[in-house]
Amino acid sequence: METILLFAPLVGALLCGFGWKIIGETAAMWVATGLLFLSAILSWIIFLSFDPSAHEGGHYTVSILRWIESGTLSTDWAIRMDRLTAIMLIVITTVSALVHLYSFGYMDHDPQWREGETYKPRFFAYLSFFTFSMLMLVTADNLVQMFFGWEGVGVASYLLIGFYYRKPSANAAAIKAFVVNRVGDFGFALGIFALFFLVDSINLSDIFAAAPTLAETQVTFLWTSWNAAELVAFLLFIGAMGKSAQLFLHTWLPDAMEGPTPVSALIHAATMVTAGVFLVCRMSPIMEFAPNATMFITFLGATTAFFAATVGLVQTDIKRVIAYSTCSQLGYMFVAAGVGMYSAAMFHLLTHAFFKAMLFLGAGSVIHAMHHEQDMMNYGGLRKKIPYTFWAMMIGTLAITGVGIPVWIVTLGEIPIGFAGFHSKDAIVESAYAAGSGYGFWLLVIAALFTSFYSWRLMFLTFYGEPRGSKHTHEHAHESPTVMLVPLGVLAIGAVFAGMIWYKPFFGHVDQVGTFYGIPYEDAAGHGEADAGHGDDHGAAPAGDDHGTEKEHHYAFAGQPGEGALYIAPDNTLLDDAHKVPYWVKTSPFAAMLIGFLMAYWFYIKNPSLPGRLAENQRPLYLFLKNKWYFDELYDAIFVKPAMGVGRLFWRRGDGNVIDGTINGVAMGIIPFITRLAGRAQSGYIFTYAFWMVVGIAVLITWMSIGGGAE
Repeated sequence: METILLFAPLVGALLCGFGWKIIGETAAMWVATGLLFLSAILSWIIFLSFDPSAHEGGHYTVSILRWIESGTLSTDWAIRMDRLTAIMLIVITTVSALVHLYSFGYMDHDPQWREGETYKPRFFAYLSFFTFSMLMLVTADNLVQMFFGWEGVGVASYLLIGFYYRKPSANAAAIKAFVVNRVGDFGFALGIFALFFLVDSINLSDIFAAAPTLAETQVTFLWTSWNAAELVAFLLFIGAMGKSAQLFLHTWLPDAMEGPTPVSALIHAATMVTAGVFLVCRMSPIMEFAPNATMFITFLGATTAFFAATVGLVQTDIKRVIAYSTCSQLGYMFVAAGVGMYSAAMFHLLTHAFFKAMLFLGAGSVIHAMHHEQDMMNYGGLRKKIPYTFWAMMIGTLAITGVGIPVWIVTLGEIPIGFAGFHSKDAIVESAYAAGSGYGFWLLVIAALFTSFYSWRLMFLTFYGEPRGSKHTHEHAHESPTVMLVPLGVLAIGAVFAGMIWYKPFFGHVDQVGTFYGIPYEDAAGHGEADAGHGDDHGAAPAGDDHGTEKEHHYAFAGQPGEGALYIAPDNTLLDDAHKVPYWVKTSPFAAMLIGFLMAYWFYIKNPSLPGRLAENQRPLYLFLKNKWYFDELYDAIFVKPAMGVGRLFWRRGDGNVIDGTINGVAMGIIPFITRLAGRAQSGYIFTYAFWMVVGIAVLITWMSIGGGAE
């Protein structure tokens, strides 16, 4: 089953890309889509039936073939199946299958292509190849196999972002994504090299077992001594920064909107951008022994969440608003992973996949209705024109902004009631506070306020108010075909219920999370003095907490690195602590959401002229945010222009003057001169030739005499 699941998208990509001329364009597209749905069904079967306790270490492997044999490097191409893999499988295949189906409607009669041009089989082949590469990444049993999938999604994203190859902006965006990711991938490669150097293996089980030893090992890198675990964790995170578009390596993400909208949903919702979060969680046995590296991850994640949220406040392209939202939400996930709450990071990854894919596909439906107009300033009043799309976008907005009922008001069997984002986002905010990261906590709360503001701003500008822009476009706006609406309906189910269904396995008590992930746990009373120390460090639950102290302290994580899909050190009590934070902390994301909603309502419904006046009054701040903190301009000045200057120098001086000048000088100066001298020697007189023969014999005899005498 696992092998079929993995290779079905690859078979679909090959048949659709190379066999469409034989079986026909439509048949090829349906074959690729059908194979993706097959992978999705098998993924759900594995996810729902997987029992970590039935396998040693909480995982099992499916060997496919012998792969690399070189010196001490010996590795298989194998599938590592554990709870972490199972989560990623359902996310990737479900979203990809729905994107394939959605593309039937969206890519039909695409205005970027001429009448009679065949482009759809190539598009579906790229989608399927992208999915296969991502499945390669998440099922990897060793780091080389993971890197193979890592680079595969990079190639596929380059092809998809630049799919409209006649547009210069699309080509530039594809190159930008490829180059920026190469920077992060270099860090990932260095991390793999370091692990092989230190552990003499790139298999995950061997690396996890060696994690405690790495924490006690010093290694020299760049003429400096480093703790091995800290260095490896940092290098791996550099790779994650590129794929998951964290600050400094984030600039490719908004430009990736140049690809077709289904590509945006696939890349930004569930696949490529979540690879970095998956990598950090997968390498949790290393991260738990690298407190300085994880502190950096927390800091950068919180800063990214805040930065992207501020930029999203002023964007007018509907897809770019959602793209910056993705960048911000990825920051939340990294904060969770950085403080050691890996299960909450995966929780938000799961819920985010549903509502973010729905928001992107909903935006595509709006763009389709408005004849490929993407500027929200030209929307307005579309609520009655496209009602199904409106309600899908409404559900996605309620989910991403974190609408729900605060836990101190009512719960459903200890499970808070709310949309998917309400559960996972609040879990991260509470974890940041419990971990003592005031910087992370406050920036995430502020980012939640901004997220609510720009999300409701998108809804109000698009669906409410008076129609703006082309009157003809508004008059002909229409609902998308059924093939585009069905995926929205399926994703809406996940956006509403995913948080409540999986709240306990991802953010419940220690025994619930441990059982779900296959992490060993034991009775906390068995710790003796350690249990007392736990109480001294973190105190008793605050009065009125709905989680009793006896319940909270009954179990504690145990086991060694590699035993379970995640490794949570025995002294990592963050899961218990997060449930005992004060009520004002639990309520802060809800309050931020509410404030953001009221501000957006005031700005765009009650007083629509206010945003324009504010932008004029605060012109420098507005331009700073509109130009994305000037990161592109800064990089252009620091990296692009100097590189182009060096290139011009080598071209004009090096290539033009030195290389071309040397060749031209030899060809046009030295060679003719020698030719003229040689021509003069060809006099035609016998005595001249005899003279040079005698001179030659004399030189030869002299050389032989001197050489023989020297010997």
